[in-house]
Amino acid sequence: MKFHRSFLLCHTLVLSLTGSAALAADVVIGVPNWPSVQATAHIFKQAIEDRLELEVELRNATNEVVFKEMDAGTIHIHPEAWLPNLDHLKRQYVDGKKSIRMHANGATGTQATCVTKGTAERTGITDLSQLRDPEMAARFDRDGDGKGDLWIGAKGWGSTPIEQIRARSYGYDKTMSLKVMDEPAALAEVDAAVTAKQNIVFFCYTPHHMFAVHDLVTLKEPAHDPKSWIIVPPSPTPGWLEKSSAGVAWEAAELNISYATTLERQQPEVVAMLSNISLSSDVLSTMTYALAVEQKAPAVFAAEWLEQNAATVDGWFK
Repeated sequence: MKFHRSFLLCHTLVLSLTGSAALAADVVIGVPNWPSVQATAHIFKQAIEDRLELEVELRNATNEVVFKEMDAGTIHIHPEAWLPNLDHLKRQYVDGKKSIRMHANGATGTQATCVTKGTAERTGITDLSQLRDPEMAARFDRDGDGKGDLWIGAKGWGSTPIEQIRARSYGYDKTMSLKVMDEPAALAEVDAAVTAKQNIVFFCYTPHHMFAVHDLVTLKEPAHDPKSWIIVPPSPTPGWLEKSSAGVAWEAAELNISYATTLERQQPEVVAMLSNISLSSDVLSTMTYALAVEQKAPAVFAAEWLEQNAATVDGWFK
């Protein structure tokens, strides 16, 4: 009886180990935490599985982790890497180590600070620099501590530390509490503020559904000047924030499909497919609306989108 039990345990262990090896994915796609990249990740997954009959895994991770694992070859694709947000990662892995390649996906983005139209009318704010005025900042105090509240993005976003730099450069880091939180919670606060006719100011970007849901006003800033845009990558070593400066508007963003160079050898058909993809800003905005507003599950949305855009997907696999 003891022998029989031992045999069964060993047999189960062997099956488990060999099963895990057999189930290892052919392609791993990194999925950061914003709606459009979640939509495109599921679309890429289903397209590759359907057309190339490969096993595809989706793995949730921050931008930093996705790039690090693409360098190691354990993640193969980042569907939507934003530049200049991730310039420091591009310099390290694309330009330096050459372990990652980038391909512009056809979409461009904007990044700024917004208020609702009602907020602009009630407060008279028009310019981002006005937030350094304590009296103006106090009009955005949502927790009663005397300082205004400003959502600057989510943890892991390339834009979030840059928004910290911008706050310091403009001077409103002393008058505003800079909130870092996941996007769904932040946008729920925007919805609640609109309903309650309360003032709110927050990081905003396109492509995104927020401009379709609410009437927003983008705060004015000096035009982007590369000489005034000095970004030192965040580091555990003190000083990166003090050495940086960004007291001007963002430049237009470029959205890039990125992949590990190991994929060129392992799955050349996937690389060929990625090089044929082009998605406009309007298309990405529609995707974010479907996921964030219509509350469609990403996998369900992806299946519908692939069916409705079969001719476009055919072009990816020429």
